[in-house]
Amino acid sequence: MEKIYLLDGLDCPNCAAKIERAVGELPEVSSSAINLMNQTLTIHTSDDITEKVTAIVHSFEPEVEVSEHGEHHHHHHHHGEGEQKSIIIRLAIGAVLFFCGIAFDVFTSLPLAAELAFLIAAYIILGGDVVLSAVQNIAKGHVFDENFLMSIASIGAFIIGEYPEAVAVMLFYQVGEFFQDRAVGRSRRSIAELMEIRPDSATVIRHGELETVSPEDVKVGESVIVKPGERIPLDGIVIEGSSMLDTRALTGESVPRSVYKGDEALSGCISETGVLTIRVTKAYGESTVSKILNMVENAASRKAPTENFITSFARYYTPIVVILAAILAILPPLAFGGEWADWIHRGFVFLVISCPCALVISIPLTFFGGIGAASKHGILVKGGNYLEALNDLSIVVFDKTGTLTRGVFKVTEIIPSQSFTKDEVLQYAAKAESYSNHPIAKSILTAFGRSIDKNEITDYKEISGHGISITSGNIHILAGNGKLMDMENVSYIPCNKAGTKVYVAADGQFSGCILISDEIKADSKNAVSKLKASGVEKTVMLTGDDEIIAKAVADELGLDEYYTELLPDKKVEILEQLDSGKRERSKLAFVGDGINDAPVLARADVGIAMGALGSDAAIEAADVVLMTDEPSKLIEAIGIAKATKRIVIQNIVLALGIKGVFLILGAFGIAGMWEAVFGDVGVALIAVFNAMRIMKK
Repeated sequence: MEKIYLLDGLDCPNCAAKIERAVGELPEVSSSAINLMNQTLTIHTSDDITEKVTAIVHSFEPEVEVSEHGEHHHHHHHHGEGEQKSIIIRLAIGAVLFFCGIAFDVFTSLPLAAELAFLIAAYIILGGDVVLSAVQNIAKGHVFDENFLMSIASIGAFIIGEYPEAVAVMLFYQVGEFFQDRAVGRSRRSIAELMEIRPDSATVIRHGELETVSPEDVKVGESVIVKPGERIPLDGIVIEGSSMLDTRALTGESVPRSVYKGDEALSGCISETGVLTIRVTKAYGESTVSKILNMVENAASRKAPTENFITSFARYYTPIVVILAAILAILPPLAFGGEWADWIHRGFVFLVISCPCALVISIPLTFFGGIGAASKHGILVKGGNYLEALNDLSIVVFDKTGTLTRGVFKVTEIIPSQSFTKDEVLQYAAKAESYSNHPIAKSILTAFGRSIDKNEITDYKEISGHGISITSGNIHILAGNGKLMDMENVSYIPCNKAGTKVYVAADGQFSGCILISDEIKADSKNAVSKLKASGVEKTVMLTGDDEIIAKAVADELGLDEYYTELLPDKKVEILEQLDSGKRERSKLAFVGDGINDAPVLARADVGIAMGALGSDAAIEAADVVLMTDEPSKLIEAIGIAKATKRIVIQNIVLALGIKGVFLILGAFGIAGMWEAVFGDVGVALIAVFNAMRIMKK
């Protein structure tokens, strides 16, 4: 069974990784995943192990409150405004005492005891909680963490007489922790802004009166009222009124969309201009807004390979550097002689520099920032693993209808025979199709654009697989495919152009051909071109249409390959063939409209649902959901993924590079404790602020 725990107050990515690993190692647990941004732990377990989970969490983070999902509806995150003020006051008092101690040493002739009094007081205020945490963790068997590193280094500095440096380590470490917590909080707030699409209430009509209730309490079939400025609480059909809808929260698009009676209205949109009465078609748990919120909230639990690597790296890195620091402090004076204090000082410098906070905090922050940035653009990415995979696409496979084309039939050409005009051909076809609800019939009636007197039509006959036969006035009209013309012995001129052909005959004489095509989306060609420019090696189209139509679309868009007349199961076979031929370690993406492409979306390395606003199948099956009908959204998604990866690489190179330089300088005695503080806290802050840039993309 799946259990979700709220971990209120969990802010440290390093501790989160340790908790996730420790819970995952329990024999009753098959999987464990922490969502730091949402402060949740999701496990799959064969038993109720709440007490064990709580004990593990408290062994790493005693202040974190653990509760099962549903016990509390809201968490009051630690480091709220009140707590932030107390931290700032504590840092300020500690800093004043620290600088007073230095000032007394430099500008007065007071004894060392006076200087020490200020510095020790500052150390207790600034580092008391760090030392206490280190002691508690050691007692629980958790030795190698940042609290241990900072405590050993600063206490050691006191022992060897480097009093100001000892306090400086704690001061700047705490300042760094404060800004890192602020960065995590800012990430949470950016996601909280996305969460504002969650409707607080719904105004439902019951027994002729209006009641304000929770959206979860509204049943399918009931009607809700949405006034201007209010957010639509549940998916439904407009049964009264019209309005312009602000869809930015769902699609990232600023242009409002109009809705009228009979149109679908999706939860999360804001009615801007009119009052709407909406008949609810989905319960809150199945509504668009609920599914989107669930995706965004759970995205951080699916970690990118780079995140997993950094977590594993930190697990082994910290014990190794502690051992190296001990070797640096003890071995040289034993082997070569020299001042013990000097080498011990170098060892402590080595410890401070080596703290892995810069990597452990900034990398998850960057991926989550990328997911948040994508969400603001109407691109929902289900996890950092999929965001990273978008960097490695070598093959992109498209469905045709509804993805590259609009999926809307339109009369694109009328080819009359010599004895008839275009208007006559269209009029005859419109009369023949006037009783049909088929999309092709509707496209002909739309192109005709005038009303038809159905009283004139007699002898209506629909011939399955062929077409329609009617009499209008004294004229016998046929409209259908070539088989109908052959069956009625009408001599006609076959059309070889791409599209669906409707042949028309009047009184046994061929009148002409109407060509009906599915329009290519305006930005499809540009999207395919930019995909290739971004490094995608092959673009492929799969369709159920015939060879002529598919070739015309593929040629116009510049696609590399296309496959025709495919049923859904055949699409999966083709996808597997393409997947087996891709470059090693590269990824294959399938882009579909999400309605009938669920098997292919699930089979691809990255399943991308296009134009999936309100499509249940797409949101469930896809790894990435593009909430509009624009293929260019895929280019945006790849752009955000590449920007995220660039920042991740920058932070890895920055952190390891600077730390590597300072470690060497520290080992040779060139860098002291002040440089060590910059090598740890300074680098961590630079990496965190660099990670925050992705949120502004």
